[in-house]
Amino acid sequence: MSSPPSAPSEPSEPIRVVLVDDQELFRAGVAVIVDAQDGMSVVGQAADGLEAVRLVDELDPDVVLMDVRMPEMDGVEATRQLFLPERVARRSRPLRVIVLTTFNLDDRAATAIRYGASGFLLKDTTPTLLRDAIRTVYAGNAVLAPQDLSTLLDGQFQAQAPVPPPYLALTEKEREVFAAVARGLSNTEIAGLVFASESTVKTHVGAILRKLALRDRVQIVVFAHAHGLA
Repeated sequence: MSSPPSAPSEPSEPIRVVLVDDQELFRAGVAVIVDAQDGMSVVGQAADGLEAVRLVDELDPDVVLMDVRMPEMDGVEATRQLFLPERVARRSRPLRVIVLTTFNLDDRAATAIRYGASGFLLKDTTPTLLRDAIRTVYAGNAVLAPQDLSTLLDGQFQAQAPVPPPYLALTEKEREVFAAVARGLSNTEIAGLVFASESTVKTHVGAILRKLALRDRVQIVVFAHAHGLA
């Protein structure tokens, strides 16, 4: 897996992190790593998906590190429940989920991304990559390379859904930007492609997310695959 993109600058308040894994020793090790980073704080830990959903509802964190395989409720179902529309509407801040797995290009991780996760990390990742991944998803970006995300999603949609009316209502320029985001291009790269300033591209991306009711750029990629627009 490729390294996450360059991490954004640190937020003014610590990034609130919840750890979810059924192995207490693994959780303890990750907690030490996260708490040692400037601008990050572990605010809660859970041993299974059921406890994770309850804890996130209670603590309203920024980022969840979610093991994909757990008893009681696995990380895929927990991610689905965390991104149910009624839960999303109650939150005071955006929630980002990073799936933790022992297998590269894991089908369960792909399903979790469909449900709203921002990508995945292998459980043997380095502390530096973990730190950068947390900052990256906090900023609304994916933590795996675009080609890896496309590979994960290619087998996820047995039948492509019809293109919904909100997409057809996008302007020509917004569709250009949509296609570029779906290919994994950065705002800087898109600006050069569509002959616009980077701030204009950000405005277009924001409009696309709003019009299509999507949370972040990762979900644009998912949307594109689901509707045959990738």
